[in-house]
Amino acid sequence: MKARIISVIFVCTSLQSMAQEKEPGMKTFGKAVTDKFPTTRTFDVQYEQLGPTNYDSELFGNDFERGRIESHNRLKVAFNMPFYKSDSKRFVLTGSLRYKYESYNFGDIYNYSSAETYTRNQQDFHYLAAAVSATYMSTLFSKPVIYNATATVDGNQENVQRVKGFVTANIVVKRTENTTITIGALAMLDPSSIIPITPLFTYNHKFTDSKWDIDFILPQRLLFRRELLENGRISLGTELNSESFYLNLNTSNLKGIYELNQLELKSGITYEYSITPKVISFLKAGVNNVLSTRITAKGERTNRYVYDHTEDTQGYFRFGISYNPF
Repeated sequence: MKARIISVIFVCTSLQSMAQEKEPGMKTFGKAVTDKFPTTRTFDVQYEQLGPTNYDSELFGNDFERGRIESHNRLKVAFNMPFYKSDSKRFVLTGSLRYKYESYNFGDIYNYSSAETYTRNQQDFHYLAAAVSATYMSTLFSKPVIYNATATVDGNQENVQRVKGFVTANIVVKRTENTTITIGALAMLDPSSIIPITPLFTYNHKFTDSKWDIDFILPQRLLFRRELLENGRISLGTELNSESFYLNLNTSNLKGIYELNQLELKSGITYEYSITPKVISFLKAGVNNVLSTRITAKGERTNRYVYDHTEDTQGYFRFGISYNPF
């Protein structure tokens, strides 16, 4: 799910910008992507703090625990570098590295089966990934189209765990001075994917005689944006994010490598500021709704989960800084 969301936002937003160019090229593609998504820049660091929340969980379909997460922190580091470009500059290979650290601190926890209340030590998780992405820009029926194929190897501090992949194709179907619409499709090369093929749709519209524009990407975001101050930009809206990491479990019920997948809907405000043309910072704040948290055996479909839980709405803030020399 995470790979699918990333693919959608990268390719679709680049097409929106390319559609405004008379002769769109790979340079336009790269600028569009890095402008909107910090994790695609050469170097990016982000820290996120989520507020306290109550949760209720099930294990194998039976009541398991209810308790409180006092704090939840995330640190993310990303590095991206193109390492091959064709003479026509329409084909590019890019290598990427990702690292994520997650930390949970718990309050009181009630176990349904034992009817006991206890606490749990701080839980820390590490996630690492390396990817190679091939992007090709062309035209179809005189309209810009982008093809992308990505292969990812990920794991945790213990070992490499999985190899995943996906391919996408997107085309601009309408472009005017103020409006751009694109459609496409994504195919997952991952046996654990519930939906192997997903349709894609984007809509971008700049309001007449206004500094505001609307940016809609199915299924990832709905934002209203405008430039603010000399080097800043503000955004209001909702974004869908997916988080995952691996767990090495050795309990009476669960033994082996498992994967946690969490789907979050974040609503609030974002402010971005260009410290220099190559150094950009941002701050996000708002409310976070956890739509789904499930644990599956490694490689299993998420509808074959062994554990799931629900959480109350919580506040969050995230800040980051990125460096993009190109």
